[in-house]
Amino acid sequence: MRIVLRRRPEDVDTIQEQNRTAETRPVLETEYLSRIVSGKRLVDDITVRVQKGEILAVVGPSGSGKSSFLRLLNRLDEPTSGTVYLEGNDYRQISPRELRRRVGLVTQTPFLFSGTIADNLRFGPQQQGKDLPEETITFLLDQVGLADRANSDVVNLSGGEAQRVSLARAVANSPTVLLMDEPTSALDEEAKVEVEALILKIVKQNLLTCVIVSHDLAQAARIANRVMLLKAGRLEKIGSVREVIHVAGNIH
Repeated sequence: MRIVLRRRPEDVDTIQEQNRTAETRPVLETEYLSRIVSGKRLVDDITVRVQKGEILAVVGPSGSGKSSFLRLLNRLDEPTSGTVYLEGNDYRQISPRELRRRVGLVTQTPFLFSGTIADNLRFGPQQQGKDLPEETITFLLDQVGLADRANSDVVNLSGGEAQRVSLARAVANSPTVLLMDEPTSALDEEAKVEVEALILKIVKQNLLTCVIVSHDLAQAARIANRVMLLKAGRLEKIGSVREVIHVAGNIH
């Protein structure tokens, strides 16, 4: 005799609701996030959600808290209050090493380790006790337009090439979220356009969630799905590129 287990209607409803929640749950969420240093509120009570595959640009005048906000997202700095959720989990429950693997960071000026490009790509996985296969290195370098350059010494790279390696190194860790702090501000116009195209390509191909700090409203318009405007550490406006850029005007 074959026994058939039937779910009650209320059980089906519960499962469907759980599935819908998982699908719509933000990959990255801040909740009342604040950081105070020497009495100054660098980041002031920010709550925001970023979905899978979304690029959120953070803009604002100098000193508005853009980089401070970004550093809180993978605990390079500790929040004074509030917290961050990564795929629904409070990031204080995740070890710093695992958190920074899952939430990668590309800085304004790429800091590369001495040695070859391949050495730099292998570094992150090695910290997890993993060897990065040669075919993965080849794939990553092809993604960033540096095919056949695995054995090139990083001292011979241009600024644009170094930033490409920095992107590839971040992706080598298989992150869920990619943070970028003005990744093109030190580049000439040609390299800037190339890196912007590369960012869009990498986010799309790897289904990454991305938060990018930029002082350039035109750049935000070119690459972001939404824009968040900060002023004096507070979230002034968040919405479509058109909505926020209209409010932001000229920022310095």
